[in-house]
Amino acid sequence: MGATLQTPPQEPAELVGNLGWLLAQASHALSTEMTAAFEAQGGTPRGHCVLATARTGEFTQKELADRVGLDKTTMVVTMDALEADGLAERVPSPGDRRARVITVTPAGRKAVNAGRKVVERVQNEVLESLDSHEREALMDTLGKLVCGPLAMPAACHNGPRRKA
Repeated sequence: MGATLQTPPQEPAELVGNLGWLLAQASHALSTEMTAAFEAQGGTPRGHCVLATARTGEFTQKELADRVGLDKTTMVVTMDALEADGLAERVPSPGDRRARVITVTPAGRKAVNAGRKVVERVQNEVLESLDSHEREALMDTLGKLVCGPLAMPAACHNGPRRKA
């Protein structure tokens, strides 16, 4: 895998059974791997998620941000970069003249297709130590959690910071 340069630390025994810690560690490591892989092609995992999702329908910037899980500021910065790179555009919404709909340009469609290959390659590399049944079970289980009990963050005053 691309970005892994260090010897992995030994897991703290007291945290190995902590789902939050395990998911956070896995998420950070996978995000780093994906970022390194997308850098090689001049993109970002976040940009890929926005473009890939935008291709599936007609979404305003806010709707797209909600679908991908981005806050308003991050979405604006992401869209600014995608527009500057010629991968997406904000166009007037046919249903609401005050709103802008995100459209993916032909160059953006090519970037989505290339990005899918990057995602597939990195996922395969990360999951290669699991047999096919374990891979399928992991993906199915995570999908059920993310689309079920973990679909929306709990309301709390001092929520955890998301890693960049």
